[in-house]
Amino acid sequence: MSENLLDGDGEIESESESEPTGYAAIVGARLRIVRRQKRLSLQAVEAASAHEFKASVLGAYERGERAISVPRLQRLARLYDVPVDQLLPGELAQSGELGPRSTASALLDRGDKIRIDLAKLKDRTGPEAAALQRFLATIQVERQDFNGQVLTVRRDDLRVIGATLGLGVTEMVERLDELGMLYRP
Repeated sequence: MSENLLDGDGEIESESESEPTGYAAIVGARLRIVRRQKRLSLQAVEAASAHEFKASVLGAYERGERAISVPRLQRLARLYDVPVDQLLPGELAQSGELGPRSTASALLDRGDKIRIDLAKLKDRTGPEAAALQRFLATIQVERQDFNGQVLTVRRDDLRVIGATLGLGVTEMVERLDELGMLYRP
């Protein structure tokens, strides 16, 4: 029988939530990946959250020893400045529990390089294509990369490109895929 407890953060949890579970461990691993990508220590997150997320509690989430509630996950996503779905693991979504992951999400989750087919981009017209051409030309100049066929873009590049078009990183990759501009060897 599971008994409800009040945790140190004033949230109700059941005893079963304090034991590592498959779901909690997978979500915890994703939380750790995102925090490290943001170059934040557990203590830095605690300080940035005005002590809402204690380092010890966040560590327990990351180790899968505790399951994080949806409201807390939403607040942590705001703190990390990422969409909530980026704190959820791709494996769960691919299993069907959370719905299908987009091609863009799958590419980003695996850490695949995002390559833009510059030849296909040259064939595009319109304001969106013009903005992409200008931005990518700037990247080519900065990197002295003039092969003219394919350009590998970094996550930060995608963030800037997406911001100019009002899209997030995942949406930007999805848009490039819709336009047929993702290079697939």
